[in-house]
Amino acid sequence: MSCSVTNVSVVQEDQVFLTRRYAGNFVDYIYSQPDKFGDPPLIWIKTTLEDTYGEISAYSKICKFQPGERLYIRRIYARSGGVFGSWVYQIESDIDKTNYMLSQFQYENKILVQSLY
Repeated sequence: MSCSVTNVSVVQEDQVFLTRRYAGNFVDYIYSQPDKFGDPPLIWIKTTLEDTYGEISAYSKICKFQPGERLYIRRIYARSGGVFGSWVYQIESDIDKTNYMLSQFQYENKILVQSLY
């Protein structure tokens, strides 16, 4: 009987569960107060790729991105202790690792953020 050793490639978690897409350079943002008590505050982020993505809405009261910063939308598979999980989305900068969780819909056209992928 003979034995052979096989190389098993281990896939990094980042390669499987995290996906990042360039969203343009930061231009400006607008703060939007919640419509109803208890709703989260939103910021509307403008980038140089606004024609592609529209204004990107994220949960926050302020935005610490600087004009010209390269921004990316990151998709993360999140599990909350169970077997099943869901995708969550955030916008982030490479310069100072600032990030904000995105809301489900993007601006007036009500496009789902997941459709950006």
